[in-house]
Amino acid sequence: MNETNYQHWQLEIDSDGVAWATLDKAGESANSLSRAVMDELGQLLDQLDTYRPKGLIIRSGKAAGFIAGADIQEFTQLDTPEKGLELVSRGWHLFNRLAGVGYPTLALVRGHCLGGGLELALACRYLLAVDEPGTRMGLPEVMLGIFPGWGGMLRLPERIGPQAALDMMLTGKTMDAVRAKRMGLADECVPPRVMDSAAKILLLSNAPRRPLPFLQRLLNGPLKGIVAAGARKQVAKRAQPAHYPAPYAIIDIWARHHGNALAAPALIDGIVRSPTARNLVRVFFLQERLKGFGKSEEANAFRAQRVHVVGAGVMGGDIAAWCAQRGLTVTLEDRGMERIAPALKRAHAGFAKRIRDKAKLRAVMDRLIPDPQGDGAAQADVVIEAIFENLEAKHALFRRLDAVMKPDAVLATNTSSLRLEDLRSVLANPARLVGIHFFNPVAKMPLVEIVSAAGTDPEMARRAAVFVKQIDRLPLPVKSAPGFLVNAVLGPYMLAALRAVDEGIAPETVDEAMLAFGMPMGPIELVDMVGLDVAMAAGKALTGAEAEPPRCLLERFNAGHLGKKTGKGFYDHGSGKPAKAAAGSVPPGLAERLLKPLLERTQQLVRDGVVADADLADAGVIFGTGFAPFTGGPLNYLQHGEK
Repeated sequence: MNETNYQHWQLEIDSDGVAWATLDKAGESANSLSRAVMDELGQLLDQLDTYRPKGLIIRSGKAAGFIAGADIQEFTQLDTPEKGLELVSRGWHLFNRLAGVGYPTLALVRGHCLGGGLELALACRYLLAVDEPGTRMGLPEVMLGIFPGWGGMLRLPERIGPQAALDMMLTGKTMDAVRAKRMGLADECVPPRVMDSAAKILLLSNAPRRPLPFLQRLLNGPLKGIVAAGARKQVAKRAQPAHYPAPYAIIDIWARHHGNALAAPALIDGIVRSPTARNLVRVFFLQERLKGFGKSEEANAFRAQRVHVVGAGVMGGDIAAWCAQRGLTVTLEDRGMERIAPALKRAHAGFAKRIRDKAKLRAVMDRLIPDPQGDGAAQADVVIEAIFENLEAKHALFRRLDAVMKPDAVLATNTSSLRLEDLRSVLANPARLVGIHFFNPVAKMPLVEIVSAAGTDPEMARRAAVFVKQIDRLPLPVKSAPGFLVNAVLGPYMLAALRAVDEGIAPETVDEAMLAFGMPMGPIELVDMVGLDVAMAAGKALTGAEAEPPRCLLERFNAGHLGKKTGKGFYDHGSGKPAKAAAGSVPPGLAERLLKPLLERTQQLVRDGVVADADLADAGVIFGTGFAPFTGGPLNYLQHGEK
């Protein structure tokens, strides 16, 4: 039965009287909850009021997943308080209606189920999760500077308890199908082959949901204040209310209004139309643009199966480990097993933190293959050079690789200081060399620069971007130039910070100025993390060999205090974290002074064409340095400030 003509939904009633509502948003590869989709769901519920089914199963018709969330484009159109209020009201009332129907309902969740998608699933009596790698559930609205206003703040704490729910909502964390079942978010977790039959059995079982334990019910009721106070304290450690008001609003709406944002209409407008929300939505679209560089739609699209990494140091070893974790077969080459072994040990330790299943852990390690002879280069689809920064050594390596690699394989260098034009001169086809420049730590930094020089084969650059997207990183095309984009803007920023220390301002005070601005880490701590030796070399490359290095840097470098890697730099890292004294009062205008050279260099790089435009420059600096996302990026900040 599908008596109503739906554009985005299909409704069928099977022989047992069960209604199957399939969302397949027209013209899109993924489902999102636009106004049109929501309006049709309301009409669908009207239809089922007339022809009451034995139950309703809501599922996706997309291979990409269940529902990615609300339609983010609609957030850019909230130009009045009334529009923001209407947006929240639409989902709140519709999902309350779904939750109140007189027949059992079930959300069959396969693939991503995020934001409004999870709020819809929570409004169903049952949630059945399909156990496969792509299934992830979460309420990441806080990442856009907003809150889950369609019932998530009410229903998620009722399902999994308020502490776990607030942790998800305040961080944007997601969980897989197995953990969702363990936490009580999902009622069942089944493999794909039985999902339809399992969904129907659960729907018609009339089985009671697993009750929330008594203590969790208390914490979600009379003891809410205790949980809210603890949550505020945790949020305050990483987000200032002036910069990121949404997490504080989530706590208040849950604690004071039972998760109903409509009870605080002024708060709705203060959040959904705030500069932070506007800028974080901008950052979302910048991220989508970066992902677009790695999309490949052709029938015979490039897709890497094997990767060969040369150089098992920190960068090379971590690049190899990341590729293995993302499902590729990786051969890791260096001069002897004694050089490769530390990288394998570090990889195993990193995998073990994320992968609890021993069989899956073993499978990932099996994909990371030590290759001291370099035999893997001949079979690889992508070869990444990550050896020490020496032109002659790299030339010798490229000659050897050029002789054995497949003609259509991507040959890339991870260099951060040598020119592609100089590196490629020994190749039979110099145009094939591209830069694939990762940042440290590889497992945490989402951006990868795709470097091209004049005459670089555009197909190789495109394949490099596709590969980077394949391993869940954000590719940013840049031109070959000293420092490319990210290191080129960090250099003058860190130099300005070090000059301030030379003037007598304490390192802690310099760091505090930028933490107060909204940076994730102060510039002096960043120097310690990067390494004072690297900072010395980068300073010469980016500011000119004749420039005098900052005295504070030179003294520590000469004393062998190279930062975290040696246990001491500007700070003592003996405990694993930098030991800092009290910051003291920050001189007026210090943050603006330190930012000025970063902003100017970013503008210059856009003018010079190192990066194509201002939006991509903002994206690169945000995802490559952690530049305060609430600003929308350095050039957006320069144009609009915080207004």
